[in-house]
Amino acid sequence: MTTTTTGTLYLIPCTLGDTPATQVLPQHVIAIARRLEYFVVEQTKTARQFLATLEPEHAIQSMNFTTLNQHTLPQERESMLAPLLAGHDMGVISEAGCPGIADPGADLVELAHRKGIKVVPLVGPSSILLALMASGLNGQCFAFQGYLPIDEAERKKSIVALEAESAKRNQTQLFIETPYRNERMFNALLATCRPNTQLCVATDITCATEQIATFSIALWKKRPAPALNKRPSLFLFLAPSTTGRS
Repeated sequence: MTTTTTGTLYLIPCTLGDTPATQVLPQHVIAIARRLEYFVVEQTKTARQFLATLEPEHAIQSMNFTTLNQHTLPQERESMLAPLLAGHDMGVISEAGCPGIADPGADLVELAHRKGIKVVPLVGPSSILLALMASGLNGQCFAFQGYLPIDEAERKKSIVALEAESAKRNQTQLFIETPYRNERMFNALLATCRPNTQLCVATDITCATEQIATFSIALWKKRPAPALNKRPSLFLFLAPSTTGRS
């Protein structure tokens, strides 16, 4: 009786914009992505475009792509592991940045661990960590909140609550918004947060048009508003601590 060795699940970061992959991905990551034939991706079209730039060993048309997104049912994830259980290596590719971070790929990774499948995270750009690194805000204690409510009143309540938590725990709060609503989010932060709360806006990270700036709310109000419409951005803020720490 023969036993089949399971494949390895590689978590493959992709570029955050139109930056060439060679500028943000190590060569060994590109080499792994080039040789794989099986992929679970958030969007097939963009995954194909990304892989095409890496000059893969196999024709794009011959590769196997399975879509995993917010609409995927839990029972559908089981079948996605079939190539791994048959001994093939497989890659997970997010829409942008690192799989498993603010990304549905985390559900597949959790299932892979339960099946005893080896999971290997590969080095690449994470907009969340890059924004935090460049913000100058507290990198010892931070929380990523995903999307805040769209409703104006609910969004204000959420900002107030997060600002209070930030002050209490000396914790940097990070969140994102749909690009076409960035300017509304920016204006809501200026209207809601306290004057001495520090706000970082990080836009087009790793791209030629990258802009990252941190000022107090009071100073942001005196400056020209940044151009954020339809540009991928992260918002980070840190309220003055109420614990006596600086």
